[in-house]
Amino acid sequence: MEKISYEEASKELNQIIEKLEEDKLPLSSAMQMFERGQELVKICYKNLDSAKGKLTEIKETIDKLEEI
Repeated sequence: MEKISYEEASKELNQIIEKLEEDKLPLSSAMQMFERGQELVKICYKNLDSAKGKLTEIKETIDKLEEI
């Protein structure tokens, strides 16, 4: 999976959605864009999952420090 930020993937995904909603694309182009959109969704979820993991680690660290 390629390395792009959540923001970049989200922006590109929104552009794809706008183009697909215009409904003026040949089927082959629409299918390629749809497939790229699927890849971008996976990238977004992966980035969000990573951020969630980091936030969980930070929370656990804070909780441990509060115990001291």
